[in-house]
Amino acid sequence: MNILVVMKQTFDTEEKIVIQDGKIQDDGVEFIINPYDEYAIEEAIKLKEEHGGEVTVVSIGPDRVEKELRTALAMGADKAILVDDESLFGDEYTTAKALAAVARKTGYDLILGGQMAVDSGAGQGGPRLAEELGINHVSTAVKLEINGTSVRVERDVEGDTEVVETSLPVLITAQQGLNEPRYPSLPGIMKAKKKPLERLSADDLGLTAADVAPKTQVVDQVLPPKKEAGRILAGEIPAQVSELVQLLRNEAKVI
Repeated sequence: MNILVVMKQTFDTEEKIVIQDGKIQDDGVEFIINPYDEYAIEEAIKLKEEHGGEVTVVSIGPDRVEKELRTALAMGADKAILVDDESLFGDEYTTAKALAAVARKTGYDLILGGQMAVDSGAGQGGPRLAEELGINHVSTAVKLEINGTSVRVERDVEGDTEVVETSLPVLITAQQGLNEPRYPSLPGIMKAKKKPLERLSADDLGLTAADVAPKTQVVDQVLPPKKEAGRILAGEIPAQVSELVQLLRNEAKVI
């Protein structure tokens, strides 16, 4: 089975966000594998161990993304692809176009990814890529079973579980709870240094700037305002309710 995993490099979730001139500053920032993508990588490796095949991890970004791709290789992926062409850096539309070109070039039976990236929170990556490829898509998977070409997915739906049955090829996005990602072992880290990592450009993928031109533009970015201290109401319950209503109407102006 040929398994393709789409991975994004994101800020470490412990990093402090700094915005200057409307842009997020990344100087000195620690980057990590997008946490939801870690579940996808782990699931791909488990499926390979169970069914055989090959796991390829692909990402779009600058040279620094190689570190996260090497981590995925150390976990047990077989090879990696880095699309490091700046003309392919863009919004979710651009990303989906580029990843679809990679998928067609490499071939796939199953595509896995995280259900969203923790930096943008858009959750568009999986559905857009599946649409570009014309294949089925199942999101927020918490359990995945494959038998031949049959696929059974349990997915998280607002605190409940839904069962979806489909067939290969299919794209599935991972939710927390699907598995527990492994830590790269020392032998795995050493092997990862020798595993193939291919770099691709727009020319390699047969894409032009017009093909992948972003559909959206970030005009400005600002940090949210600091939260003001809350207020604790005192007195009898009826008096508190009356005061709360007055505050919501006259100060907060939400009613």
